[in-house]
Amino acid sequence: MNVGERFQSGDESVLTELYRRYSGPMFATALSLLGDRELAADAVQRAFLQAWQGASRFDPSRELQPWLYAITRRAAIDVYRRARRTAGQVSLDANTWVGETVLVTEGPSFDTAWQVWQVRQALEELPADERHVLQLAYFEGCTQTEIAARLDLPLGTVKSRTHRAQRRLAALLSHLREPACMP
Repeated sequence: MNVGERFQSGDESVLTELYRRYSGPMFATALSLLGDRELAADAVQRAFLQAWQGASRFDPSRELQPWLYAITRRAAIDVYRRARRTAGQVSLDANTWVGETVLVTEGPSFDTAWQVWQVRQALEELPADERHVLQLAYFEGCTQTEIAARLDLPLGTVKSRTHRAQRRLAALLSHLREPACMP
């Protein structure tokens, strides 16, 4: 019995195997969508739970990986929506300074949001073939060998595209390494 058939039949031992194999790439996918490690981890947990609950509906003639990634993306969207709904609520943690209460709210800083936007913009400026190998490597967690197989390319081509893309991306993002000048 293959992994998909074992999963569909409810074999609990396959869940550990799938977690070891796919949790990293699923986390990378969720993190790329959410930009927050805690939210991404929550999305992966939810995705595995939803996948396990829907295992009997899985078609074992299909690949598990795309199915798990689709569930991960939907779980990430659900986590994002839930976080957005609660973001407007004020934290119950408060600091008291000289009789005044200062409420603490959490969220990504402006600098972090700006850096994420800069990286996404820089990725869009890369040639499509170079952008694709980086997306597979960093967002889906594929190895260079897996990328070569998925794209039906020689391994050397994948390595050179990855190197070129990383060099171009570093040049496009070099302004993020420079310390900001304060007047």
